[in-house]
Amino acid sequence: MIRKIIHIDEEKCNGCGACVTACHEGAIGLVNGKARLMRDDYCDGFGDCLPGCPTGAITFEEREAAAYDEQAVLENKQKKAAAAAEKPVFHGCPGSAMRQFDRQQAAPAAAPAAAQPSQLAQWPCQIKLVPVNAPYFDGAKLLIAADCTAYAYANIHQEFMRGHVTLIGCPKLDAVDYSEKLTEIIRNNDIRSVTVLRMEVPCCGGLEHAAVTALKNSGKFIPWNVVTFSVDGRILDR
Repeated sequence: MIRKIIHIDEEKCNGCGACVTACHEGAIGLVNGKARLMRDDYCDGFGDCLPGCPTGAITFEEREAAAYDEQAVLENKQKKAAAAAEKPVFHGCPGSAMRQFDRQQAAPAAAPAAAQPSQLAQWPCQIKLVPVNAPYFDGAKLLIAADCTAYAYANIHQEFMRGHVTLIGCPKLDAVDYSEKLTEIIRNNDIRSVTVLRMEVPCCGGLEHAAVTALKNSGKFIPWNVVTFSVDGRILDR
């Protein structure tokens, strides 16, 4: 049947998860850091998710879609409620959910190992503070890293920062669009490559989106890749 249903523009989505919380029918989920309509028959077409989207990624469209199935939605809610009774469910931004890790401490070595030197090549390193034109950008390999990556991944200095100019930021805390400044940095300097370090949490999708947008808008063809870390410090994708 042809009916009104939501449409999610993944290019605009920053993965904040606000729409997932706003959708009482459970029609929206996060897949690879982006919001996605999981089932047409869960969407009632009322658009409770629209006002909560900070980037305007959700709109209405009319298309062929399965009819809204209130019974299926009710059964899904009951299933989730039963699961929540066994294990408390965090409500809110997935990136703010509390977690605790059981770190097994290794036995101390006979003699302390020499401290590893910092590989930070310049200052400042915050995206908001770094100048657009700086001599260290000439021929630089650019590392754009989410703040939390340095705390989650122990070997970030030796494995990623060494030989790179490092820029750090958090799109959720800064509440700015980094893409404009990153575009100017890439466009106006001889950047050799771009590596993005992000966490698995949805809000980090904003940093990746800003970097990819900057690369596109710069008009340059530069090698780039994205490395994703789990919140407990493992590399999930590179």
